[in-house]
Amino acid sequence: MDWQTLDSPPLLPPLYWRAALKRKISGSTLPDKGLRCRVSLDPRHVAAYRKVCGFADGPILPATYPHILAFGLQMQLLTDRQFPFPLLGLIHLSNRIRLHRPLGGVSELTLAVHAENLQPHAKGATFDLVTTAHDALGLLWQAESRMLCRGVKLDGDAPDNTRPAPVDVSELTHWKAPADIGRRYARVSGDYNPIHLSALTAKLFGFPLAIAHGLWNKARLLAALGEHLPAANVEIDVEFRKPVRLPGEVTLSASAAGASGELQLKGAGDIEHMVGTWRPIA
Repeated sequence: MDWQTLDSPPLLPPLYWRAALKRKISGSTLPDKGLRCRVSLDPRHVAAYRKVCGFADGPILPATYPHILAFGLQMQLLTDRQFPFPLLGLIHLSNRIRLHRPLGGVSELTLAVHAENLQPHAKGATFDLVTTAHDALGLLWQAESRMLCRGVKLDGDAPDNTRPAPVDVSELTHWKAPADIGRRYARVSGDYNPIHLSALTAKLFGFPLAIAHGLWNKARLLAALGEHLPAANVEIDVEFRKPVRLPGEVTLSASAAGASGELQLKGAGDIEHMVGTWRPIA
């Protein structure tokens, strides 16, 4: 892996221009390149993120927050000239977070991102966007976001990654996803993808209404679970099914609190939005 270390997190506006200008697939191999950067945490930004996602105040960072810190690095990697797929149109299929130690007492982190695991898919090709966070003691947090690029032609058969429906779950709570949550989440995350901002901008990309960010859904779900899950040595793996249209209302069901379990997020008409598991890190 060819690692490039940046002095500071990238500025987002130029990367959005880059993303807007690239609309075509330019290859079928992932670059052997990664980006690293050291970042400092801003308590006010953490507080704003907690508020938007429904997390209570506390000394432990939300499990999804390092994604926000790494968003600029992810954008720079995915809009690089060597990256073969256009950023606009990528579909976030699943997200797995591993918490190696509690996210407490964190003021600075070294973040790293790269892409790997290119595989054929029935609708194109998938790859994993891998993000890690290290502190002074070593690896603290890591995540893989599986992304789909439609229209890519790869040799080989698509693996069957179908996840069985959760069986031993019961309803825990429900909440509303307001019409403006895409815009509010964009302000704290930097993710201004048009499909999340308004019905008008979403229609330009084939959606009848704006849809909630997948990582807002996951964050809101983890906020609702609170201390239902372990604070460390846990892997939280979710698959995004049908998007949550805005405004909307969803219901969270989960297994009993413990070291491992299953979860499910459903909407009106029993539409399945998300399924997932948590378990100790292997």
